[in-house]
Amino acid sequence: MQERPGTDAARAIHDAAERIRANVARVIVGAEETVDLVLVAVLAGGHVLLEDVPGTGKTTMARAFARSIGGEFRRIQFTPDLMPTDVLGLNYYSQRSGEFEFRPGPIHANVVLADEINRATPRTQSALLEAMEERTASVDGETRALPRPFVVLATENPIELEGTFPLPEAQLDRFLLRLKVGYPSAEREAEIVRRFERSSPLDTLEAVVTPEELVALAARVGEIHVEDAIVDYVVSVVQATRHHGAFELGASPRATLALFRAVRVYAAIQGRDYVRPDDVKALAHPVLSHRLQLNSASRLRGRDADEVLDEILATIEVPIADPAGLRG
Repeated sequence: MQERPGTDAARAIHDAAERIRANVARVIVGAEETVDLVLVAVLAGGHVLLEDVPGTGKTTMARAFARSIGGEFRRIQFTPDLMPTDVLGLNYYSQRSGEFEFRPGPIHANVVLADEINRATPRTQSALLEAMEERTASVDGETRALPRPFVVLATENPIELEGTFPLPEAQLDRFLLRLKVGYPSAEREAEIVRRFERSSPLDTLEAVVTPEELVALAARVGEIHVEDAIVDYVVSVVQATRHHGAFELGASPRATLALFRAVRVYAAIQGRDYVRPDDVKALAHPVLSHRLQLNSASRLRGRDADEVLDEILATIEVPIADPAGLRG
């Protein structure tokens, strides 16, 4: 049987994902799915919104991921007094050289953890999101390219809302995925205690891929095959959110493109050179739920976006994929 053009690309992406997943697992217990989805964001050119309470290992996971890909890691603690220059960098006068020099901000890294992003003012949030969208940082009229790969992992505490500036829908739409880490099981929590009893395994973690390798793999995602029926399925799911009575605001065309890019990467991470309907179902919630706004009646009845999205997925006809035919 003749191999499809994307078979080699899928094999290479799958191999890299296996190495990264195993490496991060030396530090973080039971975060394989989260690591996979962060890798989906990196290879699809997107960013991740991590929504969970403090202490669930988001910072450690981000550090472990950055070390695994050989990338530079920076953490930004967002506060109400944080200024855009604290994120992007600034020009300062050097008495030694007698000239203005640029001091890069923490955004100039491969993996940037934006901790409690909703505590910063909208002006500072906008500076970060512009960098996310354009992959550049502009200071005093000069634009500088950010490193590649580049991914922002922004965290939000869903419980503590006092003194926060919630991200508006237009800014939430810029995040490819929203993930909820959650508490570990008792068995996994016991393993965490044993693993960190004497020292942190993060201290000895080494890279298993290079940033250049990830950039090259991202360029090959387009080789993963997507049947027209799968494209129509993606479009149908997104369009259904715009017409469902529970939503005041449905998903945008940007969400359609995001879901399409994400399922391609997800299929490759699983080792396949073609996308299945199950890939769309697996990523519909992390890609779409944060882009959906319930109307007041639905909120009063205690509904949430994930529940309504499940209803939509249950009502849309699923295309029949024939792996043998796809690979023929």
